[in-house]
Amino acid sequence: MARLPRLIVPNQPYHVIQRGNNRQTIFREEADYQRFLSWLKEISRFYEVAIHAYVLMPNHIHLLATPVNDTGLAQMMQKLGRLYVPWFNHKYERSGGLFEGRFRTSLIDTDSYFLACSRYIELNPVRAELVSSAADYSWSSYAHHAGIRPDSLITDHTLFWSLGNTPFQREAAYMGLVEQGMPQTEVDFITSSVLKNSPLASQTFKAELERKTQRQILPAKRGRPRKQPIPPLPAA
Repeated sequence: MARLPRLIVPNQPYHVIQRGNNRQTIFREEADYQRFLSWLKEISRFYEVAIHAYVLMPNHIHLLATPVNDTGLAQMMQKLGRLYVPWFNHKYERSGGLFEGRFRTSLIDTDSYFLACSRYIELNPVRAELVSSAADYSWSSYAHHAGIRPDSLITDHTLFWSLGNTPFQREAAYMGLVEQGMPQTEVDFITSSVLKNSPLASQTFKAELERKTQRQILPAKRGRPRKQPIPPLPAA
């Protein structure tokens, strides 16, 4: 069966995850992280994909990004792979693929889940027990959102700006959200959504998305359709 094309709605944020093949390490030292981020900045701008949050983990990456059209996100990820993988292979004298198949995506119900997804991404190193605080991890967008250091890769979303009238207010409010942590149910829902390429959204949002895109979003009803009764033959 042919694989359905990826559902991309322009100007809608997406949670993106790309894993190393067989969970292998994709960043071995500081220069690898820096090289990847440099290309991400350049390529995301070329393909008009706004990056709102990110984390580079040793064996996978997370992005929170908004494309302006239905092709830019895939083009950006493909170009990143075409540049980074040969560079990495040459540097470490290896060959073959580095990433695990297609990247995964989850379209986000902005009002309900955007800030939750941003926190989820930046708290990933804490959940993995690499650091005790999001501020201690060098390869994420948390330092930008917390006002520790600006990051020119990041395009602040309007929901981040709505957290306060001044940079200090926004940064303090965001740090407060991150420090609250996340309930495990929310973590599980975000994880499940992106791994299944399913929208991170309420059932109402999914139903409306299904109507607008004419694509099946909600689970199909189980069982065969009920047979309609056969009408009686007309009298002779």
